[in-house]
Amino acid sequence: MINLTINETGRAHNIQRAKEQNIIIPTIAQMKNPELIPDKIKEKLTTVGLWDINPLNLFRITWKNEPKETGGLFGTPNFIVLPSSLTGVKAKILLMVGKYFPTGCHKVGASFGCLAPRLVTGQFDSSYHRAVWPSTGNYCRGGAFNSKLLGCHSVAILPQGMSRERFDWLQTVASEVIATPGSESNVKEIFDKTHELEQEPDCMIFNQFAEMGNYMWHYHVTGNAIAESFDLIKGEGDRLFGCVFTSGSAGTMASGDRIKDLFPAAKLGVGEALQCPTLLDNGFGAHRIEGIGDKHVPWIHNVRNTDLVVDIDDEDSQKVLRLFNEPEGQKYLASAGVPAETIEQLSLFGISGIANMLCAIKMAKYYELTEHDVVASVMTDSAVMYSSRVKELQEEDGPYSREMAAVDFHTHILGEKTDNMLELTYPVRKRVHNLKYYTWVEQQGKTSEELNALWYDQENTWDSVKKDAERVDEMINQFNEDTGLLKAL
Repeated sequence: MINLTINETGRAHNIQRAKEQNIIIPTIAQMKNPELIPDKIKEKLTTVGLWDINPLNLFRITWKNEPKETGGLFGTPNFIVLPSSLTGVKAKILLMVGKYFPTGCHKVGASFGCLAPRLVTGQFDSSYHRAVWPSTGNYCRGGAFNSKLLGCHSVAILPQGMSRERFDWLQTVASEVIATPGSESNVKEIFDKTHELEQEPDCMIFNQFAEMGNYMWHYHVTGNAIAESFDLIKGEGDRLFGCVFTSGSAGTMASGDRIKDLFPAAKLGVGEALQCPTLLDNGFGAHRIEGIGDKHVPWIHNVRNTDLVVDIDDEDSQKVLRLFNEPEGQKYLASAGVPAETIEQLSLFGISGIANMLCAIKMAKYYELTEHDVVASVMTDSAVMYSSRVKELQEEDGPYSREMAAVDFHTHILGEKTDNMLELTYPVRKRVHNLKYYTWVEQQGKTSEELNALWYDQENTWDSVKKDAERVDEMINQFNEDTGLLKAL
């Protein structure tokens, strides 16, 4: 499923570029377990900032970075557990923290999973190709960052309605930035621009919605990080009930596949905006949950392995964003019994992270979970990326008061209900899977045979991708061997 055919010419060019720019490429195994990273690389990292444009930061594409801005090494996975005083449910909600990746978002891992196989095989020739990163926000940031570290020309594509912070940062890192019409709901417009660029022979498209490298990275790195985090917090009688993730490219959903392989009884839920209920009832529309795409089912979403659809009102995410980031909101939460430690962690939530939390709350209520149940999800990025959105909300609604905080807390968190949810039977899963036809076969050049294989031939599709990680790592190790840079450390 991941093409690992070698292009000797491109590979030779990439080896030369790596020698010139001192680029050593980490393996998937090292991202999963940073203890495998050579000590001499760890020593060099002690003087490197987390967001520095330094090839050494490729080794920080992991959930296990020390939570510090510069010089950090590695430890246990970064996660938080939310108390019932905040969520209103008995179940423990475990959220992986994306802030401590380079770029402040875990999408840097997904983009690495897409680029690295083509780089070490030489299919992508860094002396010729431009790497095109179509995105609703963070993926193109990760792609631009990795491209810069790997000495590649990058083209970032994202909707013009995304937050100002994303564009400001991209202008300093990406080789080219293209803003397409609309906002996070307008994935079709992104695909249209991608089609246009695809006609240019030097453009290679890394479409996160279809790249199995995205699935592979999350399955091995995010999935195992969630499992390790659960092991760190579980008490006697606790179980990892399941995971739930807003869809986006559906890459993170692959971590749920890993959890189901490790815990066969676990449930896997997928979230989306109620304003665009594609999975829930074939619906469409615009929404404000930045970082998740819609109006289609991503090619890399293993729908047959998904148990629940959870729709979140985008108004909830906006109100909670302000509740978490306004002083009056934090004061009210403290008065409501939310621990100070949790309040200090609220800046770790970006908008999609808030949506994931709300999905987990709804899942816990739907299944009537107890204090022995754990529901896991991720905080893709943090509030750092959304300060302009908070200012916009302040302009729209005026100064934030204690009364507004009380309404927002009780309405948009504690008031979450089990409406707009759908438990997926076999026929309903098949119905959602079949929606892929309209995007991927009619518009994106896939075949009906390939689509059917994703449903009927798990062994040669999804299971094959899981196994590809070992082969990719072998090729990365050989690439590093051929550059001679590891030996020279």
